[in-house]
Amino acid sequence: LALYFHSGEREEKCIIEDIPTDTLVVGNYKVQSWDIHKHGFLESAPGLGMFVTVTSPNGEVVLSKLYGPQGTFSFTSHLSGEHIICFQSNSTRFAVIAGSKLRIHLDIRVGEHFLDESAIQAKDKVNEVNVRLEHLIEQIHHVTREQDYEREREEKFRKTSEETNSNILWWAIVQTLILISVGIWQIKSLRDFFISKKLV
Repeated sequence: LALYFHSGEREEKCIIEDIPTDTLVVGNYKVQSWDIHKHGFLESAPGLGMFVTVTSPNGEVVLSKLYGPQGTFSFTSHLSGEHIICFQSNSTRFAVIAGSKLRIHLDIRVGEHFLDESAIQAKDKVNEVNVRLEHLIEQIHHVTREQDYEREREEKFRKTSEETNSNILWWAIVQTLILISVGIWQIKSLRDFFISKKLV
């Protein structure tokens, strides 16, 4: 996931990521500040800090830390579901001078483990194959966790659909019974009316 969004000074912006359990999430971000004189965003925003907060689906704070104008954060999910990742700039004079307008570039990678190519090149061929195999095994575990999570979601959706269909069926039966009862009552009322008026 790569995106950018605008934010004001001390304004909190959040995104929601659906993450399986036991999954590593790595985020890279860079903050640009608005220049009033140039009417554009500067390449970077020195002196500005960003609070990064991550909340799990049950409301537990997984990460809460102050970083610089650009940085990398990471966390491992302990529950599957929607994690809320929030960004908020700290209050500085620089942000006020810049017009309190910021652009945040964000790149989030879920479940990726990166190979250290320099470390691999420094080792012999057997170790290189070993490291690459371990990386592949980790990627396979990640794909398996993703599939398990999708299976869980599909099962919940199927149960919800079945419950909804069952409720619709019972509601249709109740409506039919009500209509039949009203029809019988109307026929009886009309019959009693005609008898009382001696029309039949």
